[in-house]
Amino acid sequence: MIVARPRALLILVAFAVAAAALAYAARRHEVPGPRPEAQRPPLMLLTGLPLLFGEEFSLKGGGSEALRQLQSRYRVVPIAVSSTSELARGSLMLMAQPQAQTAENLVALDDWVRRGGRVLLLADPMLEWPSKLPLGDRLRPPPMFADTGLLAHWGLRLDAPDERGPALRQLAGWEIETVSPGALFGRCAISGDRLVARCPIGKGGAVVVVADADFLNIADIDGPTENNLPALLGELQRLEEG
Repeated sequence: MIVARPRALLILVAFAVAAAALAYAARRHEVPGPRPEAQRPPLMLLTGLPLLFGEEFSLKGGGSEALRQLQSRYRVVPIAVSSTSELARGSLMLMAQPQAQTAENLVALDDWVRRGGRVLLLADPMLEWPSKLPLGDRLRPPPMFADTGLLAHWGLRLDAPDERGPALRQLAGWEIETVSPGALFGRCAISGDRLVARCPIGKGGAVVVVADADFLNIADIDGPTENNLPALLGELQRLEEG
């Protein structure tokens, strides 16, 4: 009996660990559901992608599917720049392939994060998002993330892909379809496939960088995209929960 009890205890511990792992995996893969309108927290949205409107800036269609999914859980607050006055409108932000920001606004963004702001940054080094606008048009989605030292300041490096085309990656526990994703390196916690970097910054602030933005464009991706938007919502929920 003296020998059997430790063995029985080890078996119970093994079962408990396995059960906890399964429960964690299930939570990671649970699709974040809609919230009642009164319970939706503000989510600032700074983007150079046609998420709010099409390139023709028509209200017809009510925006992208990504926007509709975001609005099911958040009160989406579009902002034009990362200035101090704009960032005062919330504590959670999605930056999706934004236009280049001024040095002053980058300082404001860094200060906002260090004071507790949380941002999910989709920084694509080789955007494949189709556009009818001519090259050089300011309204055309930025072909690459306009990094002027911000990522390096946060301890990261973003590399362009060696090969172009669709690629499966992991985000928030989901397998998503990306297009020509980049690779992240640095001192933050970086996923094995180099797609995601998670960086705690300052007093309660956090930055999550994803080296792809094309995964939001589910209408034009050839491949399985049913996980793409749930993964986006899952990553935002992780940021909320800390």
